Amino acid sequence: MSARTVSALAIEAVSKNFGGVRALSDVSLSVAPQERRLIIGPNGAGKTTLFNMLAGSFPVSSGTITLFGRDITELPAYERARLGLARTFQITNLFPRLTVLENILLALQAPEPSAFSMLKRMGANRHLFQMADALLKKWDLTSIAGRTTQEISYGEKRQIDLILAMAVQPKVLLLDEPTAGLSAAEVVRVVGMIRSLPSEMTILMIRPPPGTFDRGRRRSHHPQRSSRHRNLPRR
Repeated sequence: MSARTVSALAIEAVSKNFGGVRALSDVSLSVAPQERRLIIGPNGAGKTTLFNMLAGSFPVSSGTITLFGRDITELPAYERARLGLARTFQITNLFPRLTVLENILLALQAPEPSAFSMLKRMGANRHLFQMADALLKKWDLTSIAGRTTQEISYGEKRQIDLILAMAVQPKVLLLDEPTAGLSAAEVVRVVGMIRSLPSEMTILMIRPPPGTFDRGRRRSHHPQRSSRHRNLPRR
């Protein structure tokens, strides 16, 4: 990467403590724009903890996080999302009593200036309905648009979770085991969705299935665990 190129996402000496336990210790990495970076390691290595700090779900205990050169270490999750950082979760994070369409509409509305308006009806946001309809048609999911997310299959929930992350057109996308628990057919479908993401989008992914990224575009990173544990072997 050129010295003049600003990293899409960079962390410097980031650590996370839970009480007296250090879960991550002095993790540093720099991800270039348009890069596909794989976060690998065994269970308990701190991969999801790292994502939680990047997205703003957990505060860092020490260190800094920057997004395209801007320090976001102290920003809440919603501010990071507005700056172009989105994520999926290891466990689907949908509103179970809302329909698939309503979940997508909320995601699309989040970056809108009227997101917190209590006076404007959702039905007045015609452009959001058009965008949601386009997303559902693109992934052949219009048949479940009117069903609540507690009624759809787990595989469909994973696909909707990914659509919600893509709905805000992020610059940087964090994918936390997006195919965990899926059948072989569902894995193929989700991998196809991921491979279709815009090439200009920067992606970090935990445990991708084989064939998700072209080998020439990907790099891997091992989070460094606490000094109470042995360090992960370097490959």
